[in-house]
Amino acid sequence: MEQAPIRKIIHIDMDAFYASIEQRDHPEYRGKPVAVGRPGLRGVVATASYEARRFGIRSAMPSVKAARLCPSLIFVPNRMEVYKQISRQIREIFSRYTDLIEPLSLDEAFLDVTSNKLDIPLAVDIARLIKQDIFNETGLTSSAGVSYNKFLAKIASDYRKPNGLCTIAPQKAQEFIDALPIEAFWGVGKMTAARMRSFSITNGKELRSQTKEFLTTHFGKMGNLYYQFARGIDERPVETAHVRKSVGCEYTYMSDLSREEAIDNKLESIVMELQHRLKRSQFVGNTITVKVKFPDFIQKTRSLTMNYPLTDSDEILSLATTLLESIEPHQAPLRLLGVSISNPPSQGSTSRWEQLELPFDPFPQGTKTDRFARPWADL
Repeated sequence: MEQAPIRKIIHIDMDAFYASIEQRDHPEYRGKPVAVGRPGLRGVVATASYEARRFGIRSAMPSVKAARLCPSLIFVPNRMEVYKQISRQIREIFSRYTDLIEPLSLDEAFLDVTSNKLDIPLAVDIARLIKQDIFNETGLTSSAGVSYNKFLAKIASDYRKPNGLCTIAPQKAQEFIDALPIEAFWGVGKMTAARMRSFSITNGKELRSQTKEFLTTHFGKMGNLYYQFARGIDERPVETAHVRKSVGCEYTYMSDLSREEAIDNKLESIVMELQHRLKRSQFVGNTITVKVKFPDFIQKTRSLTMNYPLTDSDEILSLATTLLESIEPHQAPLRLLGVSISNPPSQGSTSRWEQLELPFDPFPQGTKTDRFARPWADL
């Protein structure tokens, strides 16, 4: 029986995408700490340059905290249309090599180059060419990871950032995974990592020592995924198209809202905008979710699923009001308010959430090692 070919997956991640564009277009910013975002009490950092990251500044950080960490930080407003145009330009570069492209956001994507348009045998060579094309045509650097599945390709792209290129060989994958800190695994956030550490699971090797039954008992459906990742298994395909799973609308306010203000004035305008977006995208869903964020940046959500699509704006407003009233603490002011509709009737109850940027640092300082990162003959 003929053995299936090893998959060749590339993950491309632009280096500090928004901030790098601003430094490219404004020479006076080059070599200086730059944050794309709005300064002040209500501002949040969207992206920070690598010069800013040395001060501990990260995306999604409150601007006030960022300015405190780096008093010389330069804030620049985002130019989303410019970023989107450059993202389309980069996507066109990808399409020269393969049609199997899965965008994750404006600044990163997976590519399946197992079979590619130029019949280049080694994926690492394709990654090198893509990086060079991006730099030649946009003046921006990117980092690339190559491996036989998406999980490892993503980790590889973060291995030598910025402007890095790394492969994780099949014959070295298990040793590599065993050494990974538990926080590096896809789907393991701060709370999950803390829970795993309470079970003395601190790295990939200790995760691999757990049974599937143990992991699914304590971590639900994700437990099966952790079980597979710990063994270097990730059969997720590179998906070229995604069905929309949710439509939402949210606002961060310049001044904190009382619960009464949110219900009496703001919630209705959010629902009206949400209804407009639902009609424009021709989306229907059975689940409504209300999200709030308090001044201390703690976030809470409440959801309700009906057995029919939610299309009437009055009903959406009524349900959103009920959900908002149920969120504790009742007296705390709100800095953010949002409503979304998800769970399309034909799609079941699963949903896909995408982020523009996700801070991802699987290798704490002092843990990187080159012994796992080697090109190999069949990738």
